[in-house]
Amino acid sequence: MNGTSDYWPPLPFAEWQDTAITLHMWTQIVGKIRLALSPWTNHSWHVTLYVTSRGLTTSPIPHGMRTFEINFDFIDHELRIETSDGVRDTIELKPRSVAEFYRTLMKTLEDLDLPVTIHTMPNEIENPIAFDRDEEHHSYDREYAGRFWRVLVQSDRVFKEFRSRFCGKCSPVHFFWGSFDLAVTRFSGRPAPPHPGGVPHLPDEITREAYSQEVSSLGFWPGNAAMPTPVFYSYAYPERPGFSGVKVQPDAAFYGAKLREFILPYDAVRTAEKRDQVLLDFAQSVYDATSKLGKWDRAALEEKKPALHSAQHHS
Repeated sequence: MNGTSDYWPPLPFAEWQDTAITLHMWTQIVGKIRLALSPWTNHSWHVTLYVTSRGLTTSPIPHGMRTFEINFDFIDHELRIETSDGVRDTIELKPRSVAEFYRTLMKTLEDLDLPVTIHTMPNEIENPIAFDRDEEHHSYDREYAGRFWRVLVQSDRVFKEFRSRFCGKCSPVHFFWGSFDLAVTRFSGRPAPPHPGGVPHLPDEITREAYSQEVSSLGFWPGNAAMPTPVFYSYAYPERPGFSGVKVQPDAAFYGAKLREFILPYDAVRTAEKRDQVLLDFAQSVYDATSKLGKWDRAALEEKKPALHSAQHHS
C-alpha cells in the first residue's frame, strides 16, 4: 500500500463501466447459486455475498452432506471453489463473456460433483440478457476490480462499526448482487405498510417481504450508466413526512428526490481528512432523522456497551 489513497481509491464509474457491468453479472451468477441451494432467510439475507480480506464470498453453501464456498479473489484475480471435503478448483478472472463465465463455472461445479441449476435471467436491471446468451459483456480490468473491492473493504469496516451501535434486529453487512451494492439495515421492530414493488425483473412478493418491517438502511453503490457516480446512501422505509427536508451531515450530503434517499458522494468521503468519521456522521444523522420521525424506541434498540474494564475482566 502507498498511502491512504490506496485504501480509499478513486472509482470514477466511466473509467470501468464495462468491467462493472460484466462483474455485476458474474456476481449475479454466483449469488444465484447460493440462492438455489440455501434455505430461505427473511429479507433475502440467504442470497447475499460478504466482503473478505481478498474479495467476496458466498460463505458455506449446503449441497447434500457437503458444503462449498465460491470466492472472488481480487488480489490474485481468480474465482475459487472450495468444498468441505478438501477439494478446490479455480477459474481465472480475466476478460471473458458472461456466457463463457457461466458455462465455465457450471462445468467446474459439475466436475466437483456439485451440480446446480439457476434461473439464468438477471434481476433488478433494465433490458437483461440471459447469462448463457450474454456475449455482449466481456470486460475485466484488474486495476478497477481491485479498486472496487478496496472500497468495499473500507465500507464494510465502517458499516460494521455503525452496526455495533444497535442491538435491535439488524442485518449483516452484506453485498446484494441484484442491485450491486453493500448494505446494512436496522429495523424498528414494527411492521411496515406494503411496499409498492416495481423493481425491474424482481417479483413484487420478494420486494414486499424485504420491506415488510420498518427499516433504516445504509449502503455503498458504485454507480451505473444513468448515475455514473459512486455514492453512499441512506434511506427510510416507510419515509415519514418531513424526512426529505432534514439537514444531515456532512454538508456534501443531500436528499435525492428520484431515489428517495440521502446521498453522500464517495469522493466526499475519499477526500476527507477523517474519512471514517465523515461516513459515520452521515449514517448516524440519517438514522437519527428516521428514528425520530418514525418514533422508534431508541432506548430499547441502541447498544449499551459494557465498561471497558468489565469487558477486559473476562478476557
